[in-house]
Amino acid sequence: MKTTLLPPEMTAKTDQLCRLAPVIPVLTINQLKDAIPIAEALVAGGLPVLEVTLRTPHALDAIDAIARAVPDAHVGAGTIINPADFKRAVNSGSSFIVSPGITAELLDYGTTSDTPYLPGIQTVSELMTGIQWGYQRFKFFPAEIAGGSATLKAFAGPFGNIRFCPTGGIRAHSASEYLALANVMCVGGTWLTPADSVAKQDWQAITRLAQQAVNLTADTAQ
Repeated sequence: MKTTLLPPEMTAKTDQLCRLAPVIPVLTINQLKDAIPIAEALVAGGLPVLEVTLRTPHALDAIDAIARAVPDAHVGAGTIINPADFKRAVNSGSSFIVSPGITAELLDYGTTSDTPYLPGIQTVSELMTGIQWGYQRFKFFPAEIAGGSATLKAFAGPFGNIRFCPTGGIRAHSASEYLALANVMCVGGTWLTPADSVAKQDWQAITRLAQQAVNLTADTAQ
């Protein structure tokens, strides 16, 4: 068992973020000029928690720009694969950190940070490793390939106090299956920023998709 564990208040911080919206848009910013209007469109539609993936050279600058220009956005960094990325993302204004998988170095670094960290897991063994460090909230990735909502339903038996944000292959039509599960806090998705809408700078279309995502959960809960 690890002697340095994630403080319980960090789990509470993660919960606070995940309660803000049913869907976290997962964003790959190809052009820096699009970062602020995309963020504004999503926030206007009711989705204030945004994950910018570190998959392009503009990612950290995009996080910084959104954090400065869109005060109602809670912008975080995804595709974090090592502590150096973690530190750079926090220094760029990230309010949370997401990784696609786990390493001992990342889990350990996360226990020392004041920024909420959502480690990525796919298997029971990975989940148990994260629990050893005190984590109780995880990204489940890639969700659809890893068995989807059926896998998370199976996880609920032996891990009743663990909650997930599934990401990877989820679309509007399948999100409700995940959101109906008691151990799912929210879902992550890329469908909210279609490439053609971004290319046309049709920000209203993105706002409409965000509004539909918010209503999706409202409908599911009824």
